[in-house]
Amino acid sequence: MSEETIPQTAPPVREWPVPDLPGTEFDPVLRELMAEGPVTRISLPNGEGWAWLVTRYDDVRMVTNDPRFGREAVMDRQVTRLAPHFIPARGAVGFLDPPDHTRLRRSVAAAFTARGVERVRERSRAMLEELTDAMLAQGPPADLTAAVLSPFPIAVICELMGVPAADRHGMHTWTQLILSSSHGADVSERAKQEMGAYFADLIGLRENSAGEDVASLLGAAVGREEITLQEAVGLAVLLQIGGEAVTNNSGQLFYTLLTRPELAERLRAEPEIRPKAIDELLRWIPHRNAVGLSRIALEDVEVRGVRIRAGDAVYVSYLAANRDPEVFPDPEAIDLTRDPNPHVSFGFGPHYCPGGMLARLESELLVDALLDRVPGLRLAVAPEDVPFKKGALIRGPEALPVAW
Repeated sequence: MSEETIPQTAPPVREWPVPDLPGTEFDPVLRELMAEGPVTRISLPNGEGWAWLVTRYDDVRMVTNDPRFGREAVMDRQVTRLAPHFIPARGAVGFLDPPDHTRLRRSVAAAFTARGVERVRERSRAMLEELTDAMLAQGPPADLTAAVLSPFPIAVICELMGVPAADRHGMHTWTQLILSSSHGADVSERAKQEMGAYFADLIGLRENSAGEDVASLLGAAVGREEITLQEAVGLAVLLQIGGEAVTNNSGQLFYTLLTRPELAERLRAEPEIRPKAIDELLRWIPHRNAVGLSRIALEDVEVRGVRIRAGDAVYVSYLAANRDPEVFPDPEAIDLTRDPNPHVSFGFGPHYCPGGMLARLESELLVDALLDRVPGLRLAVAPEDVPFKKGALIRGPEALPVAW
């Protein structure tokens, strides 16, 4: 399409209130936006102005992997956004573009490779067995979130990060304060500063370490002057916080299995399909509210015949991309053996979640442990009585009451 024929009439700006949704309900506003067109415009509850929203699978992958859309430029803008407070740290990996982004991620890449993740598999399995043993010993009913789904990912990410067991509770507290939108900007900022100060000390102590944990890898990179201590701390905070997202994803995963017992029974009967099933559940679960971080168009770009001008803010929806019928036939259905399943639940492009492989490992271990060791696992309350988090960026049950 030539420049002269590109439609110049922009779609209307849609207000997106982003209410707290029950269970695994797909956001009805997002569904409407997907139906309206591949490129729409939105206004979120906070920030200023409007932004483009891209929802088709191919377009989402293009925008997230195209250097014409940058993250660093967001630092200097008041973009419309979901979170009431926005505390980007200049130089943090989430707001860097290549080549700086590539340089910083390279410093910890070894910890998130297949070998790095395998390094913590047996220790993770042992920690999960301890948590499951304790829940079974206490007897039903139990809160699966408090007993297993929350402490397990915390223990695993702390193990990978090199955070001592004695400090895990403090890490969890800081993370919850940073992720919640209900405590206000000052509380979140203070928690972020305290976590950053902790990692600055820990990384500083590991500068001469040959360890394989993330803090040691960051310390060694700082010691070689490949990255600064400030960059290392920003990356450590992001990885630590991201590691706890597994709690919410696992909560939705087990809520789905327990409210659709035929799925759980099939996974018990056919353990060989579990890896594919977990990928399908990760595709289907609406893991977050609204959208994440925006990008800024660094030059005029055409997407599906719509001209996005230099300086415009652009969001992508991975949730919408995962329901694109052109890529996922019958996308609303949960097909435990869906193949291929090229979902983008962990993102795409340079900012692809480095912990994707670790999250899959944790999900597989959880499904194995809870389905095999607790064969009668069921909800202890009606599905509509399971409390889900309110005012959270990442969706998930506040508690998951179970019996067996």
